[in-house]
Amino acid sequence: MAQMKTRVTELLNIELPIVQGGLAHLAYSELAAAVSNAGGLGQVTALTLPSPDALREEIRKIRSLTDKPFGVNFAIGQHNRSYADYLEVAIEEKVPAVSITGGNPKPLLERLAGTGIITMVLVASVRQAQKAEELGAHIVMAVGNEGGGHLGRDEIGTMVLVPRVAESVRIPVLASGGIVDGRGILAALALGAEGVEMGTRFIATKDCVHAHENYKRRILEASETDTVVIKKSLGAPARALKSKATEKILALEAQGVGYEGLKDLISGAANRIAIHEGRMEEGHSWAGQGVGLIRDIPTVAELFERIKKELNEGYARLGRMLQ
Repeated sequence: MAQMKTRVTELLNIELPIVQGGLAHLAYSELAAAVSNAGGLGQVTALTLPSPDALREEIRKIRSLTDKPFGVNFAIGQHNRSYADYLEVAIEEKVPAVSITGGNPKPLLERLAGTGIITMVLVASVRQAQKAEELGAHIVMAVGNEGGGHLGRDEIGTMVLVPRVAESVRIPVLASGGIVDGRGILAALALGAEGVEMGTRFIATKDCVHAHENYKRRILEASETDTVVIKKSLGAPARALKSKATEKILALEAQGVGYEGLKDLISGAANRIAIHEGRMEEGHSWAGQGVGLIRDIPTVAELFERIKKELNEGYARLGRMLQ
C-alpha cells in the first residue's frame, strides 16, 4: 500500500482516512495537531472549552503546531451552553472541517452551508444518516454499539450498522466503534466505509496530554468486557469503563431515580474527576470495547506507522487468501 485514496481523504485533504473523535475534555490542540501531522484529521472539541474566545485560541494554537487540515467538534447533545457563538468562531477562523455529534444537526449544517467547511455528522441509524445527507452533510460517521461515549439507542453493532448506512446514502461513510488498529480499518473498508473515526485509541497515546496516566493505564489493563453502558434510562446511552461510580449509576438507574437522582454522578465534573485527576473509582471515564485491543501508549506518530504496517500486512494476507 503506497497510498490510500478514498473520498474521505480527498474531501479532507489527508493521507490516511482516520478522524480523531471529539473526546470531551481531552481533545485539545496538542492531540489534534499530532493526529493531523501524522496524516489523519485531528479535532479540538468546542463546547468543553469555557468560551468562544478559548476556542479561537485553541484553533490558532493548532495552526502554530501543524500546517495540516484539522477539525472542530460540536457535541451539541451533551452540553447546555449555546453553540452559536462557538460556531461563528469556527467559521471566522475558516477551519477546514466541523463534526457534529448528538442533537439535531440542522441549524449547524444550515449555517455552515456555503462556507467551504467540510461537515461530518455522527449517526447511529440509517434514518439519521439519510437525514444528515438530506440536510447537506458531506460525510456521516456511523457509530456502532462497541464505541465509547455516547451511542445510539438501538444497540446496533459496527459490523451491521456500517454496511447498512453505506448502502443507504451516497455520501462517504466513516466507521466508528471498536476500531483501534489497521485490522479494524481494513474491516471498515470491506464493510463499505471510506475511513474511520477513532476515539478510545487516541486517549492511550503520549500526545493526549490532558488524560491522566491512571486513565491511560486503566485502558491498557481493561479487557473487552470491562465497559458498561450508563444513562440508558435517560435515553442517552453511553459506554464507560467499569468503576465503583458506574456501578452506583447503574444501581440508581435500576431504581428509576431519573435525571435529578443521577445528575451529579453523570456530570462533566464527575467525568473530569476520573480523566483529569485520575480518581478512577470516583468518576466515570468514557471508553469503547476496543480497550481489549489496546496494549501500549505510543505517540500518535508511532501509532500511525504501526497502522500503516498493519494495513499492508492485512492487505497482503487477504490477497493470499483470495487468489
